[in-house]
Amino acid sequence: MPRSTWATSSPPVPDQPADAGAVESRAESRRPVDDPVDEDPADEDPAAHASLTRRLVQLVLSCAVLGVGVAVLLDAALGSDGYSTLISGLTSTSGLPFVVVNLGVGILLIALAWSRGTRPGVGTLVQTVVVGGTVSAVSPLLPTPEALGPRFVELALAFVLLALGVAGYLASHTGAGPAEGAAIAFDPPLPFKWSYTVLQAVSALGGWALGAAVGPGTLLVSLFVGPTVDLLTRVLFHSRKVSA
Repeated sequence: MPRSTWATSSPPVPDQPADAGAVESRAESRRPVDDPVDEDPADEDPAAHASLTRRLVQLVLSCAVLGVGVAVLLDAALGSDGYSTLISGLTSTSGLPFVVVNLGVGILLIALAWSRGTRPGVGTLVQTVVVGGTVSAVSPLLPTPEALGPRFVELALAFVLLALGVAGYLASHTGAGPAEGAAIAFDPPLPFKWSYTVLQAVSALGGWALGAAVGPGTLLVSLFVGPTVDLLTRVLFHSRKVSA
């Protein structure tokens, strides 16, 4: 009779309890990571809150300095900056109020800068409001001299204030105004000292072609504020380049 082979099987082994530590580790790995977007560093980090406060104070004070510079420049009556010259020329040819033309051109330049990656910020709004308010408040207090000597003194003072104000508010990194934002987003990319000079010079020429008055102040501000802002940014505010 042929020999039969019997297959044997091992009895089932009961389930062993899993290691508690391994289970806990796997559970920890499945837990969702807290979303850092919901956290505000300024609420937990006093240093971050202090830094933000310092930047906002610097923004407001620098815009006030810039406003005083604009008022003194206008009081000297030796020519305005290139951007204002363009607005004046557009105002005289279009018949629209200065404020309407200024707002329209400003929105256009901000949108253009935004499309190039320079986003508007709180500084964009504060610059417009504080500078305009300061000019309105300071202008009636200025002497409005008639002699050329005092007017050139005013022009020199205005130049320093304009450069210091622009450098200071941009160094707060809270957003740029229309002219500065357009210069930062200049295409092709150029250092601010050159892009701002090109923007101011082209604006001055455009305003002059449209009938706006120009003068030595227009030339001084258009050609030299950009390089001076770049210098002050590196020396006073310890930034390697001008940015918003």
